Amino acid sequence: MMLDTATLRVALALVDLTLLMLFYFITFRRTRSPYSGWWCMALLLFLVGNAAYLLDGTVHQVWANPAGSVLLVAGAASIWAGGRSLRAPAPRPWQLAAGPAATAAASVFDHPATNVWAGGPVYLGFMALLIGLASRELFLLERDYSRVHRPLAVGAGILAVFYLGRLFAYLTKGPDGAVFTSVFGSVPMTVLSMVTLVVASFTMAELSYEQQTTDLRARATVDGLTGLLNRSAFLDLAENELRRLRRTGTTASVILADLDHFKAINDQFGHSAGDSALQAFARACAGTVRSTDLVGRYGGEEFILLLPGVTPDRAREIAADISVRLHQTGSPIIPRLPTVSYGIAATGSGPGGLDAAVVLADAALYQAKTLGRDRAELATGGGTTK
Repeated sequence: MMLDTATLRVALALVDLTLLMLFYFITFRRTRSPYSGWWCMALLLFLVGNAAYLLDGTVHQVWANPAGSVLLVAGAASIWAGGRSLRAPAPRPWQLAAGPAATAAASVFDHPATNVWAGGPVYLGFMALLIGLASRELFLLERDYSRVHRPLAVGAGILAVFYLGRLFAYLTKGPDGAVFTSVFGSVPMTVLSMVTLVVASFTMAELSYEQQTTDLRARATVDGLTGLLNRSAFLDLAENELRRLRRTGTTASVILADLDHFKAINDQFGHSAGDSALQAFARACAGTVRSTDLVGRYGGEEFILLLPGVTPDRAREIAADISVRLHQTGSPIIPRLPTVSYGIAATGSGPGGLDAAVVLADAALYQAKTLGRDRAELATGGGTTK
């Protein structure tokens, strides 16, 4: 028994509505991830767009068919925006609106009252383009970003190729041609859409949860004010790095840095000025050290750095470079940024290397403060030396 197009479209609308309700209440309301939000928008647009096609063949066809095409293209644009949100800012509004606007213009001027496929080539072309762009965004993610984004990218790519095939068949033989009707017509397209929506929704739910987990992990490891590692994350990563260095027989240096007279800045200029000073120092650190070095906010106005393969003497030069960079940047809130005192220690080869180095660096930092601040002191096993 063959199902007609109208019956299949009703079934597709019911499937779309069910998926939208499930995805919104189970996934989006829990994760609030941008990706799941864009997918909810796409499901809603697909639902309304496919419902509009149910008026095909009635007196309402003149507006329903163009509206359906425009809404489906807008849904494809939402899929593209969702894929892009995983690695970059969403497309600009005009980029998202270009496809639907062009589809609307082509449909309106192609006799929609009598032409079921009014604006068909433009509609098929933008569907292929936008879904293809969504596939590209997923492929551009790192391979280990998630377990599901690569299969999802392949699925989106296959759907984009299918739309491209529909466009080619439409342009060569027309919508009434044997190839278009049997392979790319409304019935096979509706069935494919139904299967794709079900599979993609469950896959995207998994991707949304993974995105939420990644965001939570980032929030748990990054200091919200400076963007550096927080204390616990720094210590965990530093321990792992030192274990790696011990296997290769490489040492490292630990720097503890403390902004001088920080309380006076808060008292004189306000806490926003203090925050600005902390952020300026964080930028100076990030702009001076290597990508392989670790930098974290140790607490309050105190920072900690781990420099693998760097001697204490070289670490003192790096500390001086940080201070120079700090005062070159300046601040619009504070007339003059504070000076910084540093305590530097080499890591030992034993299992307590990091803890011992931090203790020695802290003693060297205290010595730098005692000797007048705005200086770096090197620690030794039994004390400090300038």
